[in-house]
Amino acid sequence: MLPTSSSTKGRSGSHTRPNSFLPQYLRRIIKWQQMDIEYTFWQMLHLCTSPKVVYQHTKYHKQTKNQWARDDPAFVVICSLLLAVSTIAYCAAYDHSAGHAVFVVLSVLLFHFLITGTVLATFCWFFTNNYLREEAPNSHVVEQRVEWQVLLFSLPFFDISILFDNILIYVVHYFLSPLLVAHGFVPELLSNLLFMVALSYYHYINFLGYDVLPFLERTTLFLYPIGIVIVLSPILILSGFNPSRYFMDVFFSRFL
Repeated sequence: MLPTSSSTKGRSGSHTRPNSFLPQYLRRIIKWQQMDIEYTFWQMLHLCTSPKVVYQHTKYHKQTKNQWARDDPAFVVICSLLLAVSTIAYCAAYDHSAGHAVFVVLSVLLFHFLITGTVLATFCWFFTNNYLREEAPNSHVVEQRVEWQVLLFSLPFFDISILFDNILIYVVHYFLSPLLVAHGFVPELLSNLLFMVALSYYHYINFLGYDVLPFLERTTLFLYPIGIVIVLSPILILSGFNPSRYFMDVFFSRFL
């Protein structure tokens, strides 16, 4: 999912309209037979082991289809299902109310996945186009821009971050949660280390995704938050802050 396609008009007069991407993308979500499930799971495997391989395929996609965007919604659909399953597992372990469990699942999918993704996409769209985009050297070169529509639904970093979030924060955290939510220094240490790794990896993947775009410069700025995370983690550990207890309290404060 990371790069974007720019609307260009070729010599033949053909014009790629980015506005037509979203309706087509949404239509394919409800047509399971049009999704490439096998390729999606291949991507998931390599996103965890070698994300640069997936970015290389993104370049091939640009060369063959003249767009950075992936028009197959299978990855987003499968990630949503995985996110729902992992949230249900948490509700089964820590929730004792079916109504509240439904509320938690919907809030995670809508807020954590859709709303947070929209906010991040909008911020990155504004930031990259206004501060990182390389100006065209002359009037004969087609100006390229990061498109918001494509950024939200088809950027590789968004795919990877959600996948890794499911694996590390949800799956690993789920099995370690009895220890992580306990009181004491060791749970605080392990919880902060887990979140530090997850956030650092997220920003690293964010950087890799934007670094693929040839018309962006100074993309190393996306690595700076990693330094902030590394500096803040010891401070949070010494202050006694436990991120696992904090986020579990948000959803299951009545049941912990």
